[in-house]
Amino acid sequence: MQNDERLSRLISNIYDAALDSTLWASVLEQIAGFVGGPAASLYSKDVVIKSANVAYQFGLDPRYVQLYLERYARFDPTGAAHLFAEIEEPVATADVMPYDEFLDTRFYREWAKPQGLVDTVNTVLEKSLTSLSCLIVFRHERNGLVDDETRRRMRLIAPHVRRAALIGKVIDLKRAQAETFADALDGISAGMYLVDAIGRVVHANITGHVMLNSANLLSIAGGRLIAADPQADQALAESFTAVGHGEPTVGTKGIAVALTARNGRRYVAHVLPLTAGARRRAGASYAAAAALFVHEAALETPSSLEVIAKTYKLTPTELRVLLAIVEVGGVPEVADALGIAETTVKTHLGRLYGKTDTHRQADLVKLVAGFANPLLG
Repeated sequence: MQNDERLSRLISNIYDAALDSTLWASVLEQIAGFVGGPAASLYSKDVVIKSANVAYQFGLDPRYVQLYLERYARFDPTGAAHLFAEIEEPVATADVMPYDEFLDTRFYREWAKPQGLVDTVNTVLEKSLTSLSCLIVFRHERNGLVDDETRRRMRLIAPHVRRAALIGKVIDLKRAQAETFADALDGISAGMYLVDAIGRVVHANITGHVMLNSANLLSIAGGRLIAADPQADQALAESFTAVGHGEPTVGTKGIAVALTARNGRRYVAHVLPLTAGARRRAGASYAAAAALFVHEAALETPSSLEVIAKTYKLTPTELRVLLAIVEVGGVPEVADALGIAETTVKTHLGRLYGKTDTHRQADLVKLVAGFANPLLG
């Protein structure tokens, strides 16, 4: 009965924090005590650029919080793996990687161990292909590793924390008079155009207008968007027509067209039909049939981690090694960055070659570049 009353009070306080964000630190203290740990945080993370943001936290030394944000977020071996977790499902370190391997990482040796932290239990509240927001409760040496009771308690409160966080987000957006749809599009670094079935531009973001003004890659002629490369221009026109007629071969994933600018630089155009769900509703009022995203072809364009991992059935550790190979370089550098032995990197590298049917590190870099998302980078 006492535990039921404690849980009831905690849930009530969680929803109070949705209405008054100043209460979150106190609520996180209660959550940490209920789940079983000295500290808890609500945080978000972008696993592509390896940045993190702590919205609210209790129990951690502020110096270590700052160290995590500035230095150790990129070494966190569990970050990318949480993209594959189910919403509201508790995830401990051992669910992501062998615990002995975790103890060998630079993240544990330099950040967790000095604080006496031995484990965490995370639950994902919201996620996209490249980012997530989570509730995390830290386990100290005196608490031991995450066990079944820890998971049970996390499951009891996770749905309420998620709902409260979403309610708070809506309230914050209302208070801030959320940015307009056009402002959001202007924040995309790729050139973006909403076009009708014959290629007339209904709307373009700032980057799109810059491209048109230079006339090096795209321009407007006869009221229609045209490409400098005649073959690419024909391919774009056919894509717009196919999208406008709703041809089933286009599907909902769209069409990719290679473009070459007058100066010889190469670009990729993604024609995305406005034919599904929210896309259709967004385009209806503008008489737009398709959204066109144009970005320069470059290896450093961020990639869809979830798609890569699922396509090649990669484990979280294999995905970490793959991304490190792309970003850091050779085996010694990757071993140092991830805090693991070179032999371990070589073992995972061999498995990556087998799963992706590649033979060189350069091939892995090209493979990752092939999954580039035009909305990022």
